[in-house]
Amino acid sequence: MSFSFRDKMAPSTPLLTVRGSEGLYMVNGPPHFTESTVFPRESGKNCKTCTFSKDGTLFAWGNGEKINVISVTNKGQLHSFDLPKAVCLEFSPKNTVLATWQPYTTSKDDTAGIPNLQLYDVKTGTCLKSFIQKKMQNWCPSWSEDETLCARNVNNEVHFFENNNFNTFANKLHLKKINDFVLSPGPQPYKVAVYVPGSKGAPSFVRLYQYPNFDGPHAALANKSFFKADKVTMLWNKKATAVLVIASTDVDKTGASYYGEQTLHYIATNGESAVVQLPKNGPIYDVVWNSSSTEFCAVYGFMPAKATIFNLKCDPVFDFGTGPRNAAYYSPHGHILVLAGFGNLRGQMEVWDVKNYKLISKPVASDSTYFAWCPDGEHILTATCAPRLRVNNGYKIWHYTGSVLHKYDVPSNAELWQVSWQPFLDGIFPEKAITYQAVPSDVPSEEPKVATAYRPPALRNKPVTNSKLHEEEPPQNMKPQPGNEKPLSKTALKNQRKHEAKKAAKQEARSDKSPDMAPTPAPQSTPRNTISQSTSGDPEIDKKIKNLKKKLKAIEQLKEQAATGKQLEKNQLEKIQKEKTLLQELEDLELGI
Repeated sequence: MSFSFRDKMAPSTPLLTVRGSEGLYMVNGPPHFTESTVFPRESGKNCKTCTFSKDGTLFAWGNGEKINVISVTNKGQLHSFDLPKAVCLEFSPKNTVLATWQPYTTSKDDTAGIPNLQLYDVKTGTCLKSFIQKKMQNWCPSWSEDETLCARNVNNEVHFFENNNFNTFANKLHLKKINDFVLSPGPQPYKVAVYVPGSKGAPSFVRLYQYPNFDGPHAALANKSFFKADKVTMLWNKKATAVLVIASTDVDKTGASYYGEQTLHYIATNGESAVVQLPKNGPIYDVVWNSSSTEFCAVYGFMPAKATIFNLKCDPVFDFGTGPRNAAYYSPHGHILVLAGFGNLRGQMEVWDVKNYKLISKPVASDSTYFAWCPDGEHILTATCAPRLRVNNGYKIWHYTGSVLHKYDVPSNAELWQVSWQPFLDGIFPEKAITYQAVPSDVPSEEPKVATAYRPPALRNKPVTNSKLHEEEPPQNMKPQPGNEKPLSKTALKNQRKHEAKKAAKQEARSDKSPDMAPTPAPQSTPRNTISQSTSGDPEIDKKIKNLKKKLKAIEQLKEQAATGKQLEKNQLEKIQKEKTLLQELEDLELGI
């Protein structure tokens, strides 16, 4: 049976590629999980790299001797290239070009480097062009989705090639010391975001351009500069209308964080820009766009971290509260969001329905180093891979409701290096209604071991006191409700609660006093006792009370001066005569609180 990916019938189940010390092979996706016959297993430990094309119809891998390319659709081998040292592979979006990269070396006489980035024509197998690309970081050229445009960073310039003609560049963007660039997704007009680091007191900046309008002082669509940036991450949304920029410093000069300091900026192609205000201090762990391009989720703050969804005005829409998390993953259709705590956290996941803001499940994937949504938007892959972790290697396939549908543990003497889903183009798998009931599974569920807190011997026979290191914040909807004003800030809410508590306490105290115990009016010589320290929720009344107290304090000082025998002026004597009226006015105001 051949796999056809563009059939009008139900789409095929995505395959799973597994690469490790046991070799390279493919597994059929849910519900079968058997080894696939599409790809014959490549045994041995020499498989350094593998990749699918963007639509999943082609597959390329290196076995330490050659780079091979096969068609997944009809299981036939297309090409084999003699590239034993290649460690990186990438297909262009429409499967026209295969890019390969191997570590940079110089010739024996050290005069010139050997080109180490090759671009091959997938149809004919001929080498279209070879370049010198010293760094592995950002090694691959960036293509537009229709392959009309291809760009790469060369000596602080961005060179643009058109229609895969790599003999000469069609255009170039030259700015002093361009460090990084990102080409926009989607159709024409093409846009590019470029980052230039600051130097000699000048700020770093990110600029957005529309191809090919690069010249002139007003050529940029938008510009955002910032001082706190040693490196940046630029994230386009799917519709190419805005870019999120995570600006990071290597060192936090305040000493608050080991990870340096991060800020989040929003830049739109219409020229608007803003700093995204994050309510909690600390690192920014992850930022992801929803596929709708209308909102994004940020995970940030010292542990327990907060996670918040923001709209395009950078206003918070929904706050997920605090929890042990450092990553966020939207499903391909954008209707489910997974918040997870991997790496040095325990692997807790929260699966949320983001249309209704309801929690679906809370599975735990301990020791996970990798997470990926299946293109069908229903299944999740988590894996523990070497070299990040060399023990307990293996992978699990989950349903988003929390059920483990398949599990594979690598033998103790072997390692797992890479697991990945076969990609599919958008729209192949339809969005399905969300279910909250856990789907049935044959895999026995493992209850995560709950580690009990250490208790010193002296306290072991005593009752446990429930104490928390951190105050946990629950999820809350930040959208203004119909008829309500904009939601109050955190400080305003805190002050409002304080005023309400004081008001309630005062009223309670009044109601506790019996009528026969009513306080007698204080003598005029001791007005301080009558001055209450209470405040109302109304700033105007508070202001009047404050002014009255000020006047009464001044009268008290004048009376003390008169008692020592000092001669008072006429206006000072008039002030003292007004004391009774002021006291009555103050009492009336305070009774009204």
